[in-house]
Amino acid sequence: MDRPLILYLHGFCSSPASWKSRLLGEEMARRGLAEHFACPQLSPVPDEAVVCAETLIEQSGGEVVLVGSSLGGHYANHLAEKHDLRAVLINPAVIDRLDLGLFVGDHTNFHSGEAFAFTAAHAAQLRSQVRVPSPGRYWLLAETDDEVLDVRLAEAFYAGCRQTILPGGDHSFTKFPDFVSQIIEFAGL
Repeated sequence: MDRPLILYLHGFCSSPASWKSRLLGEEMARRGLAEHFACPQLSPVPDEAVVCAETLIEQSGGEVVLVGSSLGGHYANHLAEKHDLRAVLINPAVIDRLDLGLFVGDHTNFHSGEAFAFTAAHAAQLRSQVRVPSPGRYWLLAETDDEVLDVRLAEAFYAGCRQTILPGGDHSFTKFPDFVSQIIEFAGL
């Protein structure tokens, strides 16, 4: 593949049907770049989610740029460090600074309605994936009024990285449409 692949990693309880994934995929298709965009359905089991993403990275045969939202931001950080990739992180989960016990229990996927349990073993898998970010490879996009994750944790964890922190908004990153073209440019497309 002569051009980079944008690999979008969705968040907890989400799917490829998330509005950010759809918007980015639609813009890529509009530009004739549909084959350079992928957003897999990630397993709620963290180790399985990483294996899924790594399979796509290996199959791409070329450069991959990650875009991760919320928990997908954590996965993007892990994969970027492990495979020497660049990543855009959107309101990312900073796992080593979160009480993952708050998430243990039963959940339902927002789009498919699929029920799943998040266990203490899953929390341990996430903790084992934490990697210290290398500043040159990331672009942090966040909004200060994220009601799910404290943006200050991401600001501190990604200190030294390119950061765009916008006032207001929410966990969905309401200003995402304003950044679609810039994300595609960041990927070198």
